[in-house]
Amino acid sequence: MKEGGRFRVVLVEPSAIVSAGLGAVLSQSGIYEIAGVIPDTNYIGERLRMLDPDIVVINPCLLERSKSQPLRSQYPFLQECLIVGFAYELFPDTLLKQFDTVVSIHDEPRHIARKIRNAMDERAGTQDAVTNYELSDREKEILVSVAKGATNKEIAQQHNISVHTVISHRKNITRKTGIKTVSGLTIYAVINGLIDISDSE
Repeated sequence: MKEGGRFRVVLVEPSAIVSAGLGAVLSQSGIYEIAGVIPDTNYIGERLRMLDPDIVVINPCLLERSKSQPLRSQYPFLQECLIVGFAYELFPDTLLKQFDTVVSIHDEPRHIARKIRNAMDERAGTQDAVTNYELSDREKEILVSVAKGATNKEIAQQHNISVHTVISHRKNITRKTGIKTVSGLTIYAVINGLIDISDSE
C-alpha cells in the first residue's frame, strides 16, 4: 500500500508523554511519520482535515466521554483513513467496533507498529474487493490534475498534501474506476464532466 514516502499519522491523545512515546515508536518503524498530535476532540474535524492523515490513532476514552457518533460517520473525508484505537484499559465492544484495529499501551513497540500495518493491508484488501465506488471530491480534484498532465509532486503542491497522499489517492482512483492509464483517466474525466475538453488542449 505504501509507495515512496511514509504513512501520515495523527495522534489524538490527551497525554503529551503518551503521545510522545507512541510517536517515537511509530516513527522508528520507518514507515510512519507523525503529521500532528491533537490533545482533545474540540474542532477535531477541522484539525484532522488540515493534517490530512492516512492513519488516525485515537484514545477511545475521548470518544466515550463525548458520546459522539463514529468518526467516519461524522467526517466522511476519513473514509479512506485507517482509524486505530489506542487503549489504556478495557472498553465496551460497542465503542471498539468503530476502530479498524485496537492496540494497547501494554503492547510491545514492534507489535504496535506491525498490528497497524496489518490492519492497513487488511483494509486495503477489503476496499479492493468492493467495486463501483464513487470518487470523493478530493479524488475528483486529483483526477483533474492527473488528466491535465501534472506530476505527483506538482499535484501535492497544488493541493497542499504529501506526495504519498497523492499516490494513495491515485491508487484509489484506479481501483474505483478500473482505469490505469493517464489517457484513459482523461477520457473518464471528460465523459463525466470533470473537465471541459478545451481545458486539456
